[in-house]
Amino acid sequence: MFIHIDIDCFFVSAHRIKDKNLKGIPVAVGGRSNLNIFSDKKEIRKISENSGAFVSTILTNEGEKTFNDYFVDKDGRIRGIITTCSYEARGYGVKTAMSVNEALRLCPHLKMVPPNYPLYHELSHKMLVILKNEIPLVEQFSIDEFFGDLRGYINKDEIVDFATKIKKRIKNELGLPVSIGIAHSKYLSKLMTEFAKPDGIKYVSKEHMKSFIKDIPIEEFPGIGKGYQKRLKGYGIKTLGDIERRKALFFSWKKPGIELYNRIVGENDSNIIEHRDKKSIGIGRTFDCIYDREELKRRVMILSRYLCFLVKKADVNPQTYHIKIKYDSNIKSKDYINVNRIFNETDFKKAMVELFKKNDIHMSHGVIQLNLTVSNFANKNSFVSDIFEYETDIKKRKLTQSLQTLREKYGVDIIKNFSELQTKDKNSH
Repeated sequence: MFIHIDIDCFFVSAHRIKDKNLKGIPVAVGGRSNLNIFSDKKEIRKISENSGAFVSTILTNEGEKTFNDYFVDKDGRIRGIITTCSYEARGYGVKTAMSVNEALRLCPHLKMVPPNYPLYHELSHKMLVILKNEIPLVEQFSIDEFFGDLRGYINKDEIVDFATKIKKRIKNELGLPVSIGIAHSKYLSKLMTEFAKPDGIKYVSKEHMKSFIKDIPIEEFPGIGKGYQKRLKGYGIKTLGDIERRKALFFSWKKPGIELYNRIVGENDSNIIEHRDKKSIGIGRTFDCIYDREELKRRVMILSRYLCFLVKKADVNPQTYHIKIKYDSNIKSKDYINVNRIFNETDFKKAMVELFKKNDIHMSHGVIQLNLTVSNFANKNSFVSDIFEYETDIKKRKLTQSLQTLREKYGVDIIKNFSELQTKDKNSH
């Protein structure tokens, strides 16, 4: 038996704990690309206690800012997108990923709240602690979703009472409403959660599952994206029952088709992942169009510093560096390089700037997005360091570690390169 726990309207629910005036009214949390990392103003950033592939490590609290401070730019335009909205807001047609402008047109009295990422991660971590105390095997699937494996631990006739107990504990200790789905397999329990929302529990036994899901549209099953939906509908497959009846077709598609079929019928779907290792680490920002190449190189340097911090925090040794540049004309340029050395900040920054210059192939166009990523993590012990490593490389590694120690104690912005300062600040030196 599997259980899936989803925090209802998580970001909104988190703010409602702090501000009781937000209860019962249309509320939405909106996000903007966090561009203050390019500013020389001091910002307070925290390090997440959570770990996992879905987690952003460096957190900025925008939650104390006013609507005008956060959502209105210097030209008076309202910016940002909806990241979470309350059920009251959804009643007016407000949806996730909608622009704040459109949301306010649909619901003029919508209360827009800037995000408070340290609060979300703190609550998510506390939630995980509670669940690990109640359930032997727990997987954190996202910042607000969790799976639990209850096989051999809770009897079927006790499962709803057990879920009710967990629900009450989370509400009493954290103040968060959760919806819980229960089924005989992992992804069916996640599907059941959709029928438990908001703030409820849904359990369907194995013997009744086939009849329960047969008319559910394929769009509602977790993990079937729009591309796959289009492909399935090309075969006349519109419901989960249609999939169940077409086993031969799905098995002819090999691994992806077999995995999807098994998830839908609830077979061979019991893989709880307690720890999700990151296969890559990245950072990126979208901003208003910039033509100044010196400013773009400065931003590459700053993103590199942040990414270096994340790499050292994760204690990995990446051997592949990626860059992606997006232009105002929607043209994209991307490339990567492979290296064969132990990671250090000095060489990494230099490599990323050179990678930018090499791939900035549309210099008459402005740039609106930069993304840097590292991957291909190698074992540090596989590198020979005594005979073949130059003394300067050892110094670079020691410098990187010293910078990391200072930044973990005082913040990522405590030490910057001169080239990371804005032009006006450089001229003042």
